[in-house]
Amino acid sequence: MGAALRPERFGALAYDFDTRRLSFMRRRSQASRPLNDEFERGLNAPICLTWELTYACNLACVHCLSSSGRRDPRELTTAECKAVIDELERMQVFYVNIGGGEPTVRRDFWELVEYATAHHVGVKFSTNGSRIDAARAEWLRASDYVDVQVSLDGATAEVNDRVRGVGSYATAMRALGLLAGMGAKLSVVITRENADQLDAFKAIADEFGATLRLTRLRPSGRGADVWDELHPTRQQQRAVYEWLLAHGEDVLTGDSFFHLGAYGKALPGLNLCGAGRVVCLIDPIGDVYACPFAIHETFLAGNVRDAGFGTVWRDSSLFRELREPQAAGACGSCSMYDACRGGCMAAKFFTGLPLAGPDPECVFGHGERARRGERPRPSQDHSRVKLCDESPV
Repeated sequence: MGAALRPERFGALAYDFDTRRLSFMRRRSQASRPLNDEFERGLNAPICLTWELTYACNLACVHCLSSSGRRDPRELTTAECKAVIDELERMQVFYVNIGGGEPTVRRDFWELVEYATAHHVGVKFSTNGSRIDAARAEWLRASDYVDVQVSLDGATAEVNDRVRGVGSYATAMRALGLLAGMGAKLSVVITRENADQLDAFKAIADEFGATLRLTRLRPSGRGADVWDELHPTRQQQRAVYEWLLAHGEDVLTGDSFFHLGAYGKALPGLNLCGAGRVVCLIDPIGDVYACPFAIHETFLAGNVRDAGFGTVWRDSSLFRELREPQAAGACGSCSMYDACRGGCMAAKFFTGLPLAGPDPECVFGHGERARRGERPRPSQDHSRVKLCDESPV
């Protein structure tokens, strides 16, 4: 890793990995190279990381990236979670993006949120809204270091509930109402069924004073089972690209759509894969993966119980390999490689494509033509394997 590339260079909490404007660009004057070049070499600590606190969930979304359902009895304890937070504070990690499962069903969830913010680690958590009541909404409204994003995958109940379950649209809308005006996020995974509803999603977000966050459907977890039927068509991808060009300054995407840059104009955001370089995932049992969308032994870097998170981040052979210059592979002869960088590692892996091959949604169709052979399966499915007798709620 490059010396002195510590995240505090960009200012505490100045970086939101989902913020299209990438506010830390204002600190750019301190950099001697383009930010993408610095990020490829990796930072001494992740700017942010995703932490799935539990696999327990009271929904069964068909595209769930972690195949959530039942709690894993090996979950990190409250004390172990606090120890991880202490380490993140020492490493000056800006914030954690907490998910699951449904993180709010964990009994110590709010205790851990309070502990994190008291120790200067900001929290952004994703929820289906089922545990947000009026009292909790007021508590969140008063917190400066907690960001809430409510998941919704259809601008109508008909579309949403086919993916997330009957009644989930009403639950999410109720939560958005309780959180109105506090700057919550409306988080949408773009699918074939909702790709034509972007204007409607933006209207919902505006109605509740929320910010729209759009993410790409990945063939991870249960998403692998529905990828062929739910990932947007090529025509829809082009329409999404054009919509983001027109509305991107008001919409968050993180690094979801950098593969669409091959259409000609790069979208704002982090236009490369940040796996193991600026982001990673801690799962409920403490396993550390390079990417939140690649929960598979191939991308397992270590476990926080063995040596602590910092040791995994600094010394993992997998992370060191990812921080080395990556070969363009099969995409090297493409004139648009510098724009799309070959696309998403997880999307390629779970559709059976080589990591040095084209993205399965390559705008030129190279990924579709290259797909062949057996697709890897997720390491575990927490919706179909009865890991714990406890109710997920």
